[in-house]
Amino acid sequence: MATLRDPDTGCPWDQAQDFASIVPHTLEEAYEVAEAIEAGAMDELCDELGDLLFQVIFYARLAEEQGLFDFEQVAAGIVEKLIRRHPHVFAGATISTTEAQTRAWEASKARERAEKAEGGGALTGVATALPAMTRAVKLQKRAARVGFDWPDIAPVFAKVQEELEELRAEAAVAHNTARIEEEMGDLLFACANLARHAHVEPETALRHANRKFERRFAQMEVMAKAQGRDVSELGLDAWELLWESVKAGESE
Repeated sequence: MATLRDPDTGCPWDQAQDFASIVPHTLEEAYEVAEAIEAGAMDELCDELGDLLFQVIFYARLAEEQGLFDFEQVAAGIVEKLIRRHPHVFAGATISTTEAQTRAWEASKARERAEKAEGGGALTGVATALPAMTRAVKLQKRAARVGFDWPDIAPVFAKVQEELEELRAEAAVAHNTARIEEEMGDLLFACANLARHAHVEPETALRHANRKFERRFAQMEVMAKAQGRDVSELGLDAWELLWESVKAGESE
């Protein structure tokens, strides 16, 4: 990385980058890691992890050039944090269950947040750059730690229905885009809460739904072509018949 960044003999693209410019690449690489895992493509995963590691090395090199920190400090920092957050492994404390470990881990993180941001609230420090659904769940989990949460999943279903009806009412009013957007956001936030109570990661669920839609739509296009039909000229009823046919084929 130092060679790539060399101002005289390095790569022009690497020389031109800064912290902000490589953030989109970091996010892309993280999603490609997730995609390889979900696809069970372990050979691809090895390659994608290398790409993600390169992002860490890139940031560390940028920081080293500015006298901020280097890769050794990054590695040492995570080692120290792992030891600190696992006293049952490294310091003789007793934690016997996964649930107890989760509580201890979150308590440790809460103390660290309090030290870093004195006076901050329960929601302080939830990264704004996270995907919106993921951030919604993190905000809800933080609120739940201080008691702001439904006791079980039943009232969450009711909340989703309530938000859906409010959205329906706003959508019936012409030229009400701002209110529709607000109610849509409330509905999506409630859906994220429902996913959390159902122990489902909504971002993952939506990625799976996207892939399922892509797969089914491609199959519909194939079926239409086999029937000698132009998909751009199909009506809604014809699309519905193709959709139901694809679904029926998947269930056989």
